[in-house]
Amino acid sequence: MESLKFASLALSPYRRSGMLGNRLNSPLLTIDSAAQFCYCKADLGAASSSIPLPNIRFSCRYSPSVATATWTSNPSTKHWILCSTAQIESIITSNEDQSTWEACKQALSAFNFSDEEKDKILGKAFGLVHSPYWGEERTMEIPKFETVNGILDYLRSLNLSDDDLSKLLKKFPEILGCNLEEELKGNVKILEEQWSINGNSLKKLLLRNPKVLGYNVDCKGDCIAQCTRCWARF
Repeated sequence: MESLKFASLALSPYRRSGMLGNRLNSPLLTIDSAAQFCYCKADLGAASSSIPLPNIRFSCRYSPSVATATWTSNPSTKHWILCSTAQIESIITSNEDQSTWEACKQALSAFNFSDEEKDKILGKAFGLVHSPYWGEERTMEIPKFETVNGILDYLRSLNLSDDDLSKLLKKFPEILGCNLEEELKGNVKILEEQWSINGNSLKKLLLRNPKVLGYNVDCKGDCIAQCTRCWARF
């Protein structure tokens, strides 16, 4: 409490001049409420080199345990990636599984993703990282290189470039965990035969709404609580 009072007093001149409001809009000072930090440090003086803000450090303690957090321009994304990566590392322990996982990451090398992004995409696709898309139905599995590469090759056959696939995978990483024959190919056939969507129209649809390739139920308006995979959303 004393630290927070000190911070308030030290910054009061900037508040009166209206400069503080502009500076506190910086993402450097955004706190991710989902991340449960027990100990936080912020150097407000580093937020801008143009204003001589004092170096202020504050702490908030609510647990006997202590953890440190590094501030970034997007704390929630950084926190999520760190947690997902740690979760994956705790699951993939054998040398064989690690080699298989690395091979699948190599299949994504054409898209210039970072290692963390590759872990995130594969983790969400195969149940190693929680995704609301699957609900409770996705069983964790270590993907096979042939499975991942097969889906990527099929998507390329739909006239999607690597740049298109990069955008699609960021929007819908779970597509790599969908069934190639029953869902991807089956849904493309439905789009072509029932909706007359093919060629360039299909490409535009997939870039706008790639989740259509994962639809596998149709409640016909009588909800069965599988909304993320239901044709009723189309």
